[in-house]
Amino acid sequence: MEPLVKAALLAASLSAVVRAAEVGQAPLGQPQLLVESAADAQKGLSAQCPADTLPDGRVCIPVPRTSSGEALVAEQAGHRDKTGQWRIYDQIPRRPDRPKSYRAYRYPVPLTEGQAFVASGYDLDRPDAEQRRGENLKAIGHGGIDIAQKRGTEVRLVNLEHQVGDAEVLFVGELFGNSVVTRHAVREGGRLRDYVVIYGHLDGPAPGIARGMNAREGSLLGFVGDSGAPGDVHLHLEVRRVRDGVNAADLSARGITQNAKTVVCDPRNVLPLGKS
Repeated sequence: MEPLVKAALLAASLSAVVRAAEVGQAPLGQPQLLVESAADAQKGLSAQCPADTLPDGRVCIPVPRTSSGEALVAEQAGHRDKTGQWRIYDQIPRRPDRPKSYRAYRYPVPLTEGQAFVASGYDLDRPDAEQRRGENLKAIGHGGIDIAQKRGTEVRLVNLEHQVGDAEVLFVGELFGNSVVTRHAVREGGRLRDYVVIYGHLDGPAPGIARGMNAREGSLLGFVGDSGAPGDVHLHLEVRRVRDGVNAADLSARGITQNAKTVVCDPRNVLPLGKS
């Protein structure tokens, strides 16, 4: 075939592709040809590809949607501390699509019949005037939930929703009494985010548990107690999302709960749902 004829046929073919792109996208699952110069190809092919596709050479390849969670949005709120000073903090309240009942979720300890949950201080979804401040809760700004259980009850790790890989033991020591803190990588809004989970007021940590260890679902972390809260035997469970740009591995004991480093999160957003 003559070169001029071949060139004409190629031009007609490309023109047809362009017209097809103008009237509609290719069927789902079919690659789409990117009609652009070599120079344009180096500048940002992703901008040329339709939603749910990624560039591969000069072709847009469909990618399946994942079931990862949506990005959780932090909101600004405030409360008065025990000195009466107004404190501003960021918090991630419960998403409306997550069950309101605390009993709908799985926890590191078994729930008792008629289990009552103490979620005081922040009370994440309540304004300051409605935040509960129990008689024995001296520190306003309680960002977790308290689960009553017998002394010595085993505290075992549960994976978070959309968690990727095993958790990691981030801290073992004095925080809320004897405490263990784990780090979890959670797929959220199309990316991985670090969350830390605090298990506080333990009678003690599990034998041999140490910073840097991997912890799988069901791993023994410690035992329910009242360290740091004499007479109130319970598990303090607190979930916080590590802020962008903060390396969880570098967090000190103080930094784990510092608003500038981590954002308190309603645990119902990320705790796994229980069996229905």
